[in-house]
Amino acid sequence: MVGDGRRTVSPRTVPVRAVGPIAPAVHARATAELAHQHTLADVLAWARAQSPPRAVAEIVTQDEYTHDVVIPFDGSHFLAFDAT
Repeated sequence: MVGDGRRTVSPRTVPVRAVGPIAPAVHARATAELAHQHTLADVLAWARAQSPPRAVAEIVTQDEYTHDVVIPFDGSHFLAFDAT
């Protein structure tokens, strides 16, 4: 916490894991584009800033606290973000 009560976001890199056969160039591009997206709000802002903007394709409920947010990455790949 900052002294005025605001939260700080730790400067961490969000891991990007490939599931299935993903070309190394696609994985590298996803890793680079998402490296500084620390929260779901960051990810959604990134998705809206793309050309064309990307919308959430699906929200998959895992349990009462955890959801996977699925966003298209390119014509044949999707990103799934674990949100707790």
